[in-house]
Amino acid sequence: MELSCKSEYAILALLELATNYQSGEPLQIRQIAAQQNIPDRYLEQLLATLRRGGIVKSQRGSKGGYLLTRDPWKITLLEVLACLEGLDKVKNCKEETQDKTTDSSIIEEIWQEACQAANSVLETYTLADLCEKRDACRQLNIMYYI
Repeated sequence: MELSCKSEYAILALLELATNYQSGEPLQIRQIAAQQNIPDRYLEQLLATLRRGGIVKSQRGSKGGYLLTRDPWKITLLEVLACLEGLDKVKNCKEETQDKTTDSSIIEEIWQEACQAANSVLETYTLADLCEKRDACRQLNIMYYI
């Protein structure tokens, strides 16, 4: 399972919005793009998708921009990826087709198990968790010079 560039950019943008969430001030596309080094036009498309998915909302006007629709600890990574990639929680594929061989059935069963495990992990992490991990890593990287 790989993280697409689209999903990575969207999660980076959402991290910016989560970091700024407490201020209540919307962030403009150019601010997010500059901070996370994401192309403006691409970010605009990603935020439109996230808006349609109910993860972000837009605010018009001179002080307009984008905001999270909910608290960062209420938005899971699974929800974000489902919005962007069209992923659904793994469905139980109990429907067996008569054409399936034993080998392909075993492969499908293992693949379903792997997808369920991945979804379980993604469902446990929220945007707030990512912000905490990022802040902890930044603290470790602080160098003190004498």
